[in-house]
Amino acid sequence: MVGVIEITKTANEIRDALKNTVKAIDPIDGIESEHRKDALEWIASGAEVYRIEKPDKPPKHFVSYVVPVDVENRLVLLVDHIKARLWLPPGGHVERNEFPDETARRECLEELGITAEFLFGPKPFFITQAVTVGQTAGHTDVSLWYVIKMNSRKDVVYDKHEFNSIRWFGFEELMSVKRDDLDPHFIRFMRKLQNHLALQ
Repeated sequence: MVGVIEITKTANEIRDALKNTVKAIDPIDGIESEHRKDALEWIASGAEVYRIEKPDKPPKHFVSYVVPVDVENRLVLLVDHIKARLWLPPGGHVERNEFPDETARRECLEELGITAEFLFGPKPFFITQAVTVGQTAGHTDVSLWYVIKMNSRKDVVYDKHEFNSIRWFGFEELMSVKRDDLDPHFIRFMRKLQNHLALQ
């Protein structure tokens, strides 16, 4: 019988991997450049970067967003998040000693019942920092945004404990009307996504 060898990641290895992950993001604008710079300084400071107690300890921690995109039909899947009271991408908090891309894969399975197929590889496409609203308002999420491929015709069994509903939104629909029920950085994400897709 073949034994299973568990590879343990040291704290320094994890922190270095997080720094490299954030460094690899190519900012689209001054806001993203500032959020990236702040995140790198925060990681390097030795501060706790994982949420260790719900809802807000420490008051600043990593989150992985997963944005399902149907590129052919120019659609994005968002969820009506119960606690945040916003339309958001699926995702969740990065668990202690977890890499953010592992979080993205885990959340895809837990919240949508699908296996993540990364559109731009297993690296974050976008980074933001925002103070939370809704039922868990007041702490700062440092969010790494991953983009996954998804067919909008595919049936999705979503987590009804987390979301009121889910919905596909057209690119043009999201960009043409000012909305106050989205993540505050979502339209900037959409601009970056459309610019990137146009270059492919």
